[in-house]
Amino acid sequence: MAKTATQARRIEAEDSGIAILKFRSGALGVIEVNVLTYPKNLEGSITILGERGSVKVGGTAVNKIEHWSFADSDPDDKLVESSGTNPPNVYGFGHEGYYRNVLAVLRGEARPETDGRAGRKSLELILGIYEADRMMREVLIPRRDESAGVR
Repeated sequence: MAKTATQARRIEAEDSGIAILKFRSGALGVIEVNVLTYPKNLEGSITILGERGSVKVGGTAVNKIEHWSFADSDPDDKLVESSGTNPPNVYGFGHEGYYRNVLAVLRGEARPETDGRAGRKSLELILGIYEADRMMREVLIPRRDESAGVR
């Protein structure tokens, strides 16, 4: 389910939106988007709350682990402290890392960090959100195999 709106700007796109996700596992998720924050966008964040651990990655551009707590420890937990960055603005460092990887792959120096399948999943989610808003009902993602997606 989703709802988007153009509330405070004269633009051809939405300036706010919300989507409710239900995953195959039964877990629920919420995506909230707002580009109306005064005087500027404050942050981008991802929060995952679970029965065995919780994480919040926030900061100006999803650049800082603000909360990291799990029932069981993992050797990678010690990397949390050194993972923060200090980007110049809410857009972070853009897609510089992605472009570097593409060039290295083309030169035969690296393997792709992402592929068309990952990009397609993101696009299917975005298009599904728009469709749910337009149709004013729940939609299944991906549409081609309704048993394998996010509802």
